[in-house]
Amino acid sequence: MLIQKLSDCPEFIAGDGTRLRELLHPDKQTIAIRYSLAHAIVPPGQTSVPHALTTTEVYYILSGVGEMHIDNETQRIEPGDAVYIPPNAKQFVHNYGSEPLIFVCMVDPAWRQEDETIY
Repeated sequence: MLIQKLSDCPEFIAGDGTRLRELLHPDKQTIAIRYSLAHAIVPPGQTSVPHALTTTEVYYILSGVGEMHIDNETQRIEPGDAVYIPPNAKQFVHNYGSEPLIFVCMVDPAWRQEDETIY
């Protein structure tokens, strides 16, 4: 059994500028999964750097409010929202709230740096 505690995962700044902690990644644990799962934070008033992945990504919003930008679309996001981001879509998120925007992101297949383009 694998239980990964958020507090045991080192925090780092991802390529898109979000504060990230990788919870599950098949290259970091001996688990048979295709995807990677991470916990992300965008502080109040900040915006992640526009980027695109060649893979599918899903954000699940835990707390905070903001705007999700995918290609030419923009929509409000809030706790309980699941956001599907198709492969190769230019995306970024803006936190316009007064508290951190916290979400879980799943990338399938698992995130790899070479699959990401930063704009």
